[in-house]
Amino acid sequence: MSAIGVIGGTGVYDPSIFENIHEESLMTPYGEIDYVQGTYHGKTVIFVARHGKDHTIPPHKINYRANIWGLKKLGVTFIISTTAVGSLNENFKPGHFVLTDQFLDFTKNRITTFYEGGDRPVAHLDVTNPYCPELRDILQKVGAEQGLTIHNGGTYVCTEGPRFETPAEIKMFHMLGGDTVGMTNVPEVNLANEAEMAYATISMITNYAAGISESALTHGEVVEMMGDMAAQLKALILGAIDAIDVDARYDAHNRMQEYGGFKL
Repeated sequence: MSAIGVIGGTGVYDPSIFENIHEESLMTPYGEIDYVQGTYHGKTVIFVARHGKDHTIPPHKINYRANIWGLKKLGVTFIISTTAVGSLNENFKPGHFVLTDQFLDFTKNRITTFYEGGDRPVAHLDVTNPYCPELRDILQKVGAEQGLTIHNGGTYVCTEGPRFETPAEIKMFHMLGGDTVGMTNVPEVNLANEAEMAYATISMITNYAAGISESALTHGEVVEMMGDMAAQLKALILGAIDAIDVDARYDAHNRMQEYGGFKL
């Protein structure tokens, strides 16, 4: 049976909401990952803490390839990822949720593909729809039923981090059409697509970005807002897990068909 993957922080994962919990590790060609596997209403769910168990891995050092390869090896066909973001759009307010549909990549030093030649030939990923529309629609419907303020669509600007952005950078990103800004969604989204998994991101808006906010941003403020939104986020994820048909197959599951499909 296909599994559902959840990628997020420690604030997302709550052992009490799953059954048959066990923690495991898996060695991949790109390094080892730790994960938690359980069930929810009969569906297998695998959780990966993007920043590590104790949030010790900064955005630019996350082993994105190991995480995605590992989830694929474990049978995951659907991924719900979570991110905390700043807003560049006055209509996207702190406390709102955004289901990203496009991204702008301003990362600098990250490996963004599995297809580097050699054993895995060069390939060119189509990212017209990098975030699975069908999965986003499920999340939108569940969020609306739960009374959340949830925007289905928005452009995520991914920066290298770990520093926050300057007001000048935020101004540029806004001019380019960015709606939210964060540090972790790229290359994760690209790798998930190469691995032919349906991938969607739930972004929690924790603050307005630099130059838009009236005061300087602190990490503590971000963490506080994440805590305030944690219960809503968990309910949204669980509702989506219930609503996902694990036997469904979308375009995302055949994205690399031109290259013979993704092989482990």
